Amino acid sequence: MKENIKYNEIEFKLSKEGINMTNETKIRAYLEQEHLDAFFIAKQVNTRFASGWTGDDSYIILTPTAQFFITDPRYTEQAEIELTDYTIVNWRFPHRTVGDTVARIVAENQIHTMAFESDCLEFDMYDDLKQKAQLDLVPAGGVIDKMRVIKTPEEIQNMRIACDISCRAFRRILKDIKIGVTEKELAAKLSLYMVEEGADTQPYGNILISGARTSLLHGIPSEKAIEYGDFVLMDYGCQYHGYLSDMTRTVVVGQATKQQREVYEYEKRSLEACEQILRPGTRCNELYPKSLEPLKGTGYADKTYAAIGHSIGLFVHELPYFEANYDDVLVPNSVYTIEPGIYLPDWGGIRIEDQVVITETGYENLINIPHDLIEL
Repeated sequence: MKENIKYNEIEFKLSKEGINMTNETKIRAYLEQEHLDAFFIAKQVNTRFASGWTGDDSYIILTPTAQFFITDPRYTEQAEIELTDYTIVNWRFPHRTVGDTVARIVAENQIHTMAFESDCLEFDMYDDLKQKAQLDLVPAGGVIDKMRVIKTPEEIQNMRIACDISCRAFRRILKDIKIGVTEKELAAKLSLYMVEEGADTQPYGNILISGARTSLLHGIPSEKAIEYGDFVLMDYGCQYHGYLSDMTRTVVVGQATKQQREVYEYEKRSLEACEQILRPGTRCNELYPKSLEPLKGTGYADKTYAAIGHSIGLFVHELPYFEANYDDVLVPNSVYTIEPGIYLPDWGGIRIEDQVVITETGYENLINIPHDLIEL
């Protein structure tokens, strides 16, 4: 089976020539290169990427000359408003499944080969398509996801605004971090502040944990009350026009202890060592070894986590990641988070995370909160 064939050629074309191409044009370039008749898009984040759709229950069939948006009756009116250049198809009438609808579109448009997202399509739907649509289904998992790595100026601007909203919310939440307030209360206020500052009203899960619980890499806010001397770790973000911010800051309630200051300083150096090599040509798997350099001989190098960042856009954890398995080269107009951390079980953890745009010569940090330790 062919999967993701020759994608590097498309990636080169997009990075060098096509920054202002429409997303539909990027997908059609793939169809032309692979000599395919259509692309069936089922991953919701990719239907938004292709069309700008903001609702749920969405599938797209894109051909070189036509585009069909498939949804159910709850969203047909919204789709007609948002997607004026698409043929809107209600898959519930007169058919019973999405596969029935796809089979009709395939037959009416003489589609013989169709790419599909093999990394997300559920087996039942795949089997339904195989049974009902007379065509060759070609696996293309991850193809559109890779197209999303290189951002347009509009996408970057949306994330710049999302990051600014998150930073303003951070400044507001600091006054609420007091002894006796619970993690859940603070997490709820943080989400509210982001919406009040202009975020979309669909916040995704935020991490706000305190004390020894800060060693949990993805801890869930609990009923634990803030105590004097606690670290409070906030790893959070918001959406703006669907595009995401993601930042982390760790503060201390009261005066920091000697060890808290020491570990925080090593964490800060670790992050800043990574950011020194952010430029086109750097490989994703170079970041984690770089983050360890300031920790050599400290006793903290083995208290880290080997995945220290990721691409980000319409989804928070997009590929590629900053970890050993990814040797992807950083290119201009891609957006990443950088988030090394130091985690000491039963003591606590510290993480500082920035969100950056790779530029022609280096990077731009979209997070305007300093790295210095804040004592409340």
